[in-house]
Amino acid sequence: MSEFKGTAHNAAKLGDIAKTVLMPGDPLRAKWIAETFLEDAKCFNTVRGMLGYTGKYKGVEVSVMGSGMGIPSIGIYSYELFKFYGVENIVRIGSAGAFKPELNLFDVVIVDHAYSASSYAKEAFGYTEDVQLPSEELNALLEEAANRQGKKYWKGYIQSSDNFYSDYSIKRDPVKYDLLCAEMESFGLFANARNLGKKAACILTISDSIVNKTETTPEQRQTGFVDMMEIALAAAIKM
Repeated sequence: MSEFKGTAHNAAKLGDIAKTVLMPGDPLRAKWIAETFLEDAKCFNTVRGMLGYTGKYKGVEVSVMGSGMGIPSIGIYSYELFKFYGVENIVRIGSAGAFKPELNLFDVVIVDHAYSASSYAKEAFGYTEDVQLPSEELNALLEEAANRQGKKYWKGYIQSSDNFYSDYSIKRDPVKYDLLCAEMESFGLFANARNLGKKAACILTISDSIVNKTETTPEQRQTGFVDMMEIALAAAIKM
């Protein structure tokens, strides 16, 4: 048997990546998390600038890796982590745009249903549902961590959109499912986990409001979502 030499998108060797991976969209956020929270963090991937690191948080090995933007991008990276690297759990830690006026900047949302009009799940696996689900077990760990830390959070349906600039879906979809907010990845991540018998979850921070017309800065999106990161890390070491 030939030695595994990585994939077209990931140069990591077997054993370089922990069984639990936190996955922000922005690879620079992955770098910041690794440098800020992880001990002895080592970079396992730089291919296409999609940075990935493995280190220890409170003595437990955890990895963090960027996913890029959109369902196709997280679809590739999360599938490879699950399929080829023995990863068991992926928690997306991302930003989202609020659909409800009562959601404020920096509020935390734990996703319990990801709605999308995307064809990804159908084309990849024949799944026809327009909602994909996270792991109840991982969600319970996220909620437990948030409660233990005294951090407030929302929980509910969110939209995984294929379009960042789309007035049509903004007007249609929040009414259809009483959506809290919009992001662009978790539907694909959940479909991959479902197909491969793995576990996935998603925790988000409100980075802008579609209704209140407020937004965070690019720097805040990269380094300012500390509540979400601390919740995810505390949950990750229990997975």
